[in-house]
Amino acid sequence: MMDHVTRSTDATTGVADQTRGPERSDTVRLFVSDDLIWIGPDATLHQVAQRLAAEGVGALAVTEGDRVVGIISERDVVRAVAAGKDLDVTSAAELGSRAVVTCTPDTTVRAAANLMMEHYVRHLLVEDSTGPIGMISARDLLGAYAS
Repeated sequence: MMDHVTRSTDATTGVADQTRGPERSDTVRLFVSDDLIWIGPDATLHQVAQRLAAEGVGALAVTEGDRVVGIISERDVVRAVAAGKDLDVTSAAELGSRAVVTCTPDTTVRAAANLMMEHYVRHLLVEDSTGPIGMISARDLLGAYAS
């Protein structure tokens, strides 16, 4: 497995600087959101957009009872607007992705990034033995590599 290494040159000294991304042992536990932010399947896209904005997140878990049945993202809302969908009628269940990709809190940052790339998703549901505990985004992982 190849280490992610970033090389840059300091503009004033011309000396090469080398920084590393997350270590192999860094897990998503360090970056996962504290709470699972969710919305019901019957919520309208207008309500989804309001909740996304209020929470400052890019995706919500769509839940039925205590079970996650999908994920709906800001990208889904934008696609609905572009397709002319009625935001006050179309539900989260209609447009949310039912193909939920999961990982555990002990999944490495690198493995989580690979899962996102492999499944073409920007959000992973994080689950432990008790069930869903949060979500991690591509932006979270980018932050891990930037730190």
